[in-house]
Amino acid sequence: MSSAVVFAYHNVGFRCLSVLLAHGVDVKLVVTHRDNPKETIWFESVQKLAELHGIPTITPENPNVAEVVEQIAALRPDFYFSFYYREMLKAPLLAIPAHGALNMHGSLLPKYRGRVPVNWAIIRDEKETGATLHYMTEKPDNGDIVAQQAVPILPNDTAHDVFQKVTVAAEMALNKVLPALLAGKAQAVKQDLSLGAYFGGRKAEDGIINWAQSALEIHNLVRAVAPPYPGAMTQVMGKTMRILQTLVAAEKGNGSPAFYVKDVIAYATCGSGVLRVVRFELDGKEMNAAEFAALYGTEKFEFNC
Repeated sequence: MSSAVVFAYHNVGFRCLSVLLAHGVDVKLVVTHRDNPKETIWFESVQKLAELHGIPTITPENPNVAEVVEQIAALRPDFYFSFYYREMLKAPLLAIPAHGALNMHGSLLPKYRGRVPVNWAIIRDEKETGATLHYMTEKPDNGDIVAQQAVPILPNDTAHDVFQKVTVAAEMALNKVLPALLAGKAQAVKQDLSLGAYFGGRKAEDGIINWAQSALEIHNLVRAVAPPYPGAMTQVMGKTMRILQTLVAAEKGNGSPAFYVKDVIAYATCGSGVLRVVRFELDGKEMNAAEFAALYGTEKFEFNC
């Protein structure tokens, strides 16, 4: 029986740990994160799953400190598996597993290496993404690929929609390759890093809308940061508006970017094109087009940013 130490968090961590257990892998330790009280926790708990199966868990701030390295080295694992764990593993840790350390990344590597790959893929209007299992090195997401599974990104999918698909893709990719991997027969393919790029993390303020962009570009931003993410933000009448859902409308826009209601439907004109605003909040309160019109009328209100 092969043994493993698993570094995991989030839904991908939950489902991929479930795959290892289903295949009889002896998981000696799970390294996970404490939930951040400032973060919306909409995903499954890896720690609870490990506890259910009697697997010890630790939640170090930094897994690379000497005491954690020593604790893991004493376990003499055959493999590491990292599933949406948020800290980089350094050389002393990576040198421990006898048969290598593998990471599940939420893109079709070598594209979208780095942080929040699902959100970036939507912002950049990709039509597909997926999950990639690859060997870990000290550089993020650049090791040899063991398995991949693609999923489509539909025109109105949100990041949450796509993340759910990527979770299934990760489960499928791992489940398919795991028997060969445990038997030492899995084929690894070197990445051509020139075919992709590295992307950094995103902050809430990155969701501020640039109304000079096209309707499609803004629509992609809205769906990439829609709840449970912080949402796309703008200012109307000096008030904060959070735009939660849009559709690219057939109408052609003209004049300055503005928000308005017509025939009980909310719209926003952009640098080019028009968006139908399906869901939005004003000053923290969600309302529909009819409620907005009753309060403010149907004239056009130019965006303040």
